[in-house]
Parts: sequence; C-alpha cells; structure tokens
Amino acid sequence: MRFRHPDGSVVHLAYCTNVHPAETLAGVLAQLRDHCEPVRKRLGRDRLGIGLWLARDAAQTLVTDPAALRGLRAELDRRGLEVVTLNGFPYEGFGSEQVKYRVYKPDWADAERLRHTTDLARLLATLLPDDVTEGTISTLPLAWRTGYDTARARTARTALATLGERLDALEELTGRSIRIGLEPEPGCTVETTGDAIAPLTGIGHPRIGVCVDTCHLATSFEDPATALGALTAARVPVVKSQLSAALHAEHPHRPAVRTALAAFDEPRFLHQTRTRTPAGLRGTDDLGEALAGGALPDTGPWRAHFHVPLHAAPAAPLTSTLPVLTDTLTRLVGGPAPLTRHLEVETYTWQALPAELRPRARTQLADGIAAELTLARDLLTDLGLKELP
Repeated sequence: MRFRHPDGSVVHLAYCTNVHPAETLAGVLAQLRDHCEPVRKRLGRDRLGIGLWLARDAAQTLVTDPAALRGLRAELDRRGLEVVTLNGFPYEGFGSEQVKYRVYKPDWADAERLRHTTDLARLLATLLPDDVTEGTISTLPLAWRTGYDTARARTARTALATLGERLDALEELTGRSIRIGLEPEPGCTVETTGDAIAPLTGIGHPRIGVCVDTCHLATSFEDPATALGALTAARVPVVKSQLSAALHAEHPHRPAVRTALAAFDEPRFLHQTRTRTPAGLRGTDDLGEALAGGALPDTGPWRAHFHVPLHAAPAAPLTSTLPVLTDTLTRLVGGPAPLTRHLEVETYTWQALPAELRPRARTQLADGIAAELTLARDLLTDLGLKELP
C-alpha cells in the first residue's frame, strides 16, 4: 500500500510475511498464493506491499538460480504484490516449535550474517518495483547480550562497515539504494534506540541506521519523542519502522492479572518482560521467569515482548501498547517530512496467542491481517497522508 505524504514523497506500508514462516522458495511461493493475495483481495486493493522474509535456504536458491529469482518477481507481479522491504532478522527456523534464543544466531560477529545480508540486499535490488529505487532490510541489533565481548563487537563493526561498502557498490551497479536497519530488541546488546547511537555513529555509514519496532520500543518503556529526537540529533537514520504492539499489564501484582498473563507464556518465542523502577529498567528474558515470582518487581506496570494484533487488544485486565505505536507513527510521518518512508506491520505471533484467540483457518488469519492493515491505513490517513491506487 502506498501513501502520498504532504511533502510529496511516497510512504510504503506492508505486512511482514514471517507470520507465515517458510524455509524454501516453494514455501515462499505458497505464501504468496495462500496468504498474501487473499489479504490483498480482502482490502480491495490492486497492489499490496509485503515485507518478505527469506530464510537462508530460500535466499540461497534465489542467489544461485537467476531463473528462480525472475520467477519470484513475476509471481509477485501476477498476484498484485510488491516488495520494498525485507525482514532480515530471522536467519532460519522461525517456524520451529521452539525458537527462543535461536533467532539471534548467527549474529553480526559471525561471517555468515554478513554473507546472508549481502545476499538479501542483492535480491531486494532485483525484486523492487520498477518505479522504486530504494529498498530496506531490518536485521538483528548486533547480537544477544551474553557472550558479546570487545573482540566480537570489533568484528561486528567491521562486518557492518564492509556491508556499507557493498551497498555502495550495489547502487553503482544497479541504480538501487538498499539500506539496513538494526532493530533494537530487549535483551540484545542494542536493547534500545539509545543503545544504537554509539555503534552506528562509530560506523558512520548513511546506509546503515535503525529499524524502530514499536513493540520493542514500548516493551523497554522508551518515550517516542525522546527516542526519535535522540536519533535525529545524532543523525542516525530511521531506515524503516515495524508497527507492532506489546502486551501491557497495569497491575501485575493482582492474581487475576497474573493468570491472564500466564495464558501468553508459550514455548515458541521469547517474551522478554520489563518494568520501570526508581533504580531504572528491570527485566527478565521471558514472561515465565517474571511470573515465577521474585524475579521482577510487580509494584508498577509490566510490558512483555509479545506482538499482539494491532486491532484487537487483549481482554481486561490486560491491554496493548497501541498508544505508543500511534504516538511513534505520528512523530515518524506526521511532520513536515517523514523520518522514514517504509512501514511494516509485524504481528508474527498469531499462532502463539492463547488458544481461544488464535485463528483456526487461513481465512481467519487473512481477516485479521487485513484488519491490522486497515487500522494502520486509517492512522496514516488521519495524519494527512493520502492512499494511492
């Protein structure tokens, strides 16, 4: 979906396909047929943007087989889909029964992360629509925090500097500009937008910036005005933003609240949980740890890294951080010029929701994704952007 900003530029809205995990090219093509095209039709649009997730095996097939890449581009066109952004954070196994800490491997101190991201950039340069010259890729925020020492940090900085040089060369070759955004996430070495400033200014490459995920921002209790103001002051670009909402519990000391939270403690993904205290932010790596008792103070609100559907906040006594998303979006694209032109709805946890909230059929999932995109569209038009055909 495309929107005209009042300054005349085009803002793109997509939804991320990591909600339909597939490891192979055949799986990706099935996603387009079974999920993406039905969502487009529900929205009544001739064209729908998708934030494509290409796992290692699918990316390798496309890199080594030019005919397969041409075939993917043709299939996107045939189904009324377009790609201006990729989710390069998960490497493989995102559809596994247990993902947890595996999603942070390989990290930016591993040469495979540089190779894979370089491949994604080259693929995106080919997949971009004919009338679009800029693409974006989100990636993990350097590494998970444990085991990340000075030597690994030095290796990661070198890898990202090398990536910047490769992106420069790619634009010279193709005329397409591809930019990379580190995606701050609780528990990682870059947990907040503030944590991103030092390493990114140290690299100092204009094609490497931040992907602002509004669920992660909210989970860490970051104030959108402060976070985006600091990035702007440091001249760190917001490459893209993922529109998502976290789980919020206002009174976690109450038994009914803890019971409601326990329904979201599931085995597949990490649900880092945070609270603010007079001494600063406190947290656990997973929701179950927080609920076990004593690990996390419960005198103030808790927020958990669980991407809940944008249009459907959990039932009381829980809610979502949709107001943080709305505030962030206003500051990203509601001003005289957009801070980013690539927006991506990323609710990948539909099948991790409590059983009574999960979609039971493809049609229900398509309905839900379409409802999320409709909400995002309405937020954009309320800010003065005009939807384009």
